[in-house]
Amino acid sequence: MESPCILVCSIDDKTGYCFGCGRTREEIGAWTSYTSTERREIMAVLPKRLEGVERRPRRETRRSRMARENQI
Repeated sequence: MESPCILVCSIDDKTGYCFGCGRTREEIGAWTSYTSTERREIMAVLPKRLEGVERRPRRETRRSRMARENQI
């Protein structure tokens, strides 16, 4: 299944978009129930959404946690 997830998984409070992929919480939660066409339509607007996300996540992201745990 196509997914824009890059394992950042932290939502920007200002825009409501994930810092990593640009999806909303609702889109992330419903991703597996969308058709391929619906997923492609959402993925087409994600680059524009990410232009508005200026801040970095305030908490440790899933990707950074996994990298840290793999170093141990």
